[in-house]
Amino acid sequence: MTLATLAEVLHPALRDGYAVPGLVCLGWEDMRAYVAAAEAERAPIILQAGPGCRAHTPLPILGKMFRHLAEAASVPVVAHLDHGTSLDDCRAALDAGFTSLMFDGSRLPLQENIDLTAAVAELAHAAGVSCEGEIGFVGYAGGAASAGTDPAEAARFARETGVDAMAVSVGNLHLQETPGGGLDLPRLRAIEALTDVALVIHGGSGVPAADRARLAATSRVAKFNIGTELRMAFGAALHEAVLRDPARFDRIAILQETEAPVTLACRAAIRSLGASGRVGG
Repeated sequence: MTLATLAEVLHPALRDGYAVPGLVCLGWEDMRAYVAAAEAERAPIILQAGPGCRAHTPLPILGKMFRHLAEAASVPVVAHLDHGTSLDDCRAALDAGFTSLMFDGSRLPLQENIDLTAAVAELAHAAGVSCEGEIGFVGYAGGAASAGTDPAEAARFARETGVDAMAVSVGNLHLQETPGGGLDLPRLRAIEALTDVALVIHGGSGVPAADRARLAATSRVAKFNIGTELRMAFGAALHEAVLRDPARFDRIAILQETEAPVTLACRAAIRSLGASGRVGG
């Protein structure tokens, strides 16, 4: 079994100057493609179950899927709850076998975010798993606006919550389909100057590959969440498979044709973070 906690994959990344991809999962086909990509690249990965995934598939099933894939893999695989919004979410994920819990209190008042995130971190650490929190608010392309992370608040948040990783808002956006205009590097450096916790960039698809590589090698960003570009690869492959033979109706045969393209897209994402070749074998 190579099931790992978030802390177990992020500590080597920080030490050796690379980042680990947090891969947004929606179904069995993309999960399997991500693990195939990680095996091919000899890289650790984080399989993430976000709100959309959990609305489609119950947490206990997702936990079994993640753990099944991890047990068969020869590279570290983290089973991560993404954007949990309550203690109940996090307890349910822990009961389902997840090895990392993210509590997202980014829209809450600072003290409430600290208190609830600290409670999740305590819950996680007591069970031998990891915790990620978020300070500042990462907005959405075409949707809710971001609120940039205040460096002093980030330092307090990291200190008082005890999280293993901290998601920050430094110009990154969720659901961005094309690379954006760049991150707020002065804000990121100011955060780094005040805390030594591993940092997380949500909305990694909106960060150009060259910028990902640079930050992975030269900053405390040790995790990039990547979803949109992989969903786009899946959607394009599915569209092509359906149009190639409109008379086909066997969904297994159709969906199988998405796995190779998604694997290739995931391999490119892994390489952009400098994570390839980090696992022996």
